[in-house]
Amino acid sequence: MPNASDPAAPLPAPTASSIVAREAEHFGAMAADWWDPKGSSAMLHRLNPVRLKFLREAIDDHWSGDAAAFAPLAGKRALDIGCGAGLLTEPLARLGAEVTGIDAAPENITVAAAHARAAGLTIDYRTGDLAAVAEANFDLVTALEVVEHVADPEAFVAAIAQVLAPGGMVILSTPNRTALSRVAMIGIAEGMGAIPRGTHDWQRFIAADEMVAMLARHGLVVVARRGIGWSPTSGFALTPDERLNYILAAVRG
Repeated sequence: MPNASDPAAPLPAPTASSIVAREAEHFGAMAADWWDPKGSSAMLHRLNPVRLKFLREAIDDHWSGDAAAFAPLAGKRALDIGCGAGLLTEPLARLGAEVTGIDAAPENITVAAAHARAAGLTIDYRTGDLAAVAEANFDLVTALEVVEHVADPEAFVAAIAQVLAPGGMVILSTPNRTALSRVAMIGIAEGMGAIPRGTHDWQRFIAADEMVAMLARHGLVVVARRGIGWSPTSGFALTPDERLNYILAAVRG
């Protein structure tokens, strides 16, 4: 285990252990209508603007950027892990980054690549996990609603630290392991069909403080952290309340 107080301590090499076959199959089956805002990924479409708001604020804060700039990631390399069909990957490219997107489901990569071509965007899409980019250093690494689906979260975080360039930043979001998330995301959202059944396993959710400690064990220090809440009147929003979901930014300590 690396020493969190020593950023130069060696980190474990990325491995293929992060992929859970049934998870890849589940999300691959959703590939065809991933870009349909009323399809099986409708909840992600509603969530994406909130995630992008946090992302843009974190980018501007970390790199002392101009909030009005159209391409704050110009000259930087970004990696979107568990990219699906590209809902976040394409905005990263539009923000100016040289982007790589990886996903365990080949069906998602096929749809993502086709959609990017149609949009005139150049994105390096790859099927697999972090072992597919083990040789690279990225200024920005995003893993949104991903860590709750991997086989070994600790190894996954170690692999993220491995591919993060000096001075880089990680953005991560995931459901919190609370009574509220169990009721709202599985009991209600999956029970009523707002999220496809079987998308989540509450036992695999990671509590926010546990995630902060896990990042610290691999030399990553959280510099920004918000909850993502939901209400029937206003939908998703950034909030101090982390009980449902949280999003954070971390940098090398």
